[in-house]
Order: sequence, then C-alpha cells, then structure tokens
Amino acid sequence: MNVKQIIKIITDIAMTFVLLLLMSYSLVGEAMHEWLGIVLFALFILHHILNSKWSKSLFKGKYTPYRILQTVLVGLALCSMLGSMVSSIILSRYALSFLPITGGQSWARTLHMLSAYWGFIFISLHLGLHWNIMLGMVKRMFKNQTSLQTWTVRLVGLLITGYGIYAFIKRDIGSYMFLEIQFVFFDFDEPLVLFLLDYIAVMGLFVFIGHYFAEALKRIKIN
Repeated sequence: MNVKQIIKIITDIAMTFVLLLLMSYSLVGEAMHEWLGIVLFALFILHHILNSKWSKSLFKGKYTPYRILQTVLVGLALCSMLGSMVSSIILSRYALSFLPITGGQSWARTLHMLSAYWGFIFISLHLGLHWNIMLGMVKRMFKNQTSLQTWTVRLVGLLITGYGIYAFIKRDIGSYMFLEIQFVFFDFDEPLVLFLLDYIAVMGLFVFIGHYFAEALKRIKIN
C-alpha cells in the first residue's frame, strides 16, 4: 500500500467520523457543528483531489449499470454537500458570522435539513459501493480465516443491518428526509455515544444495501 492509498483511507475515515458528529448537531453544540461542517467540506475537496483520476475518466469508456449507479451517487452526494454548504453559510451564527448575509433563513433551514439527511444516505450508499476494498483489507489481515470467523463476521453484519432498520425508524430519519417533520428533535439527556451508535447502525444498513445492490449490478453483462 503506497502513501497516496494510505492518505485516501485516512481521509475517508475522517470524513465518515466528522459526518457522524455533524448528524448529532445540538448534542455537540452549534458552534462546533459549524466548524465540523467546514472540516467536512475541506475533507470532501481533498477526497476529490485524491480521486481526480476517476473524475478525469468520467466521459471515457463504457457505462455499465454499476458505473451508472456509482456516477449518479457521486453526483447526488456532491449536490447534497453543496446544498449543505450554501445553506450553512446563510444560517451561520459562529464560524461565518462575519459575512454580510441577511434573510433567507427559512428556506436555508429546509435546504440544510434535506441536504444533511439525504447526503447522509447517499454517502452511506456510496461507501457500500466500495465496501469490497474494506473486505479485501480484512482478508489480507486474516489470511487464514476459518469458516467460523467468516460466519461470525456475516452474523455481526446482519445484526448491524437489522438494528439499523430499527434505528432508522426510531430516529425518524425518513420523516426528516421527506420534511414530514420540520425540526430535528434531540434528547439532551442522551449520551452522545448512544446517538452515534444508532447513526453508525443506520449507516451500516445503507452500506449493506449499497454493497449488495452493486454486486447484483456487476453481474449484469452488457454487450
């Protein structure tokens, strides 16, 4: 593994961790939320610089069903990120409060909620498309993996997915995505770690969906 690959992995892990913290919003504090948003945007730019080879080949080669899905998800994640940044600039009361922006608070809140929750799902699905890389790293670390270990890993994955469905419903994420609820509810007595564990499970659910949907698309042959 070369230096660039290591930087890519560190960047992706950092993006995932920051994204999870951003979803906790008021639990980490509004000022911290804004600074974390700036950090995520910087990591997002770095991620695309490190993967510029993929961007340059965007209009080259044949588009398979898998490649179409991958490209669409990247585009949707990019739109979500831009929506989050534009709305956060308008809503900022700390990190970017020096900007002479007035008005637009109402539509910016709506855009921010949509961008945040849909972006979380798009990025999780995108991670699922590349989950084979993580699985390959694990296999290289445990070359002599027994069948018991293999099935244990699969069982853990299924448990995370099952709990992810429960957490998705429990946290009303679908309601936020479709604006059925206009304001996000936070229980300030809840430990941050429990909130994060629920969102990690939800992310795991969509990683699972993205991974297996991508594997199914890869089996489709186009002449």
